[in-house]
Amino acid sequence: MIRRPFQMVWLSAALAGVAPPVLAHTHTPAQAATQPAEQTAWGIAGSTGSSVRSIEIRMTDDMLFTPASIRVKQGETIRFVISNAGRKLHEMVIGTPGAIAEHAALMKKFPKMEHADAWMAHVLPRQRGELLWHFNRPGSFEFACLVGNHYAQGMRGMIEVTP
Repeated sequence: MIRRPFQMVWLSAALAGVAPPVLAHTHTPAQAATQPAEQTAWGIAGSTGSSVRSIEIRMTDDMLFTPASIRVKQGETIRFVISNAGRKLHEMVIGTPGAIAEHAALMKKFPKMEHADAWMAHVLPRQRGELLWHFNRPGSFEFACLVGNHYAQGMRGMIEVTP
């Protein structure tokens, strides 16, 4: 079963008759999420091993990811080594186009939303971070920066996972 974590927070609050919790978008260095691995439509958190391939990702204040397009084989575990070459906070969030758009809309509505999931990494200016992801489902997925208006300015890329 695939959860919709962002919707569940707001739905739970609405059903309880209380205002949704105030969440702040964490502006801390990239870190591994501490919750158990969750299967998503775009894969599951990876674990270290001999079959891990590393891909360098560069983020800039020009609202660009380099590379902006990545090809992965189904079953691969990728260690994204993410460098923020800019002077602004950036993040890399992986998901389906729909999940990314939904998350972007929530970030626009609640810009101080705090979250740390296995499929995202926040990277401070001039710092590096990592994201370890196992692509166990084929398909076309996105990665994006949802900080501020970076996504609206085109800070996104594509991941193509082939069987």
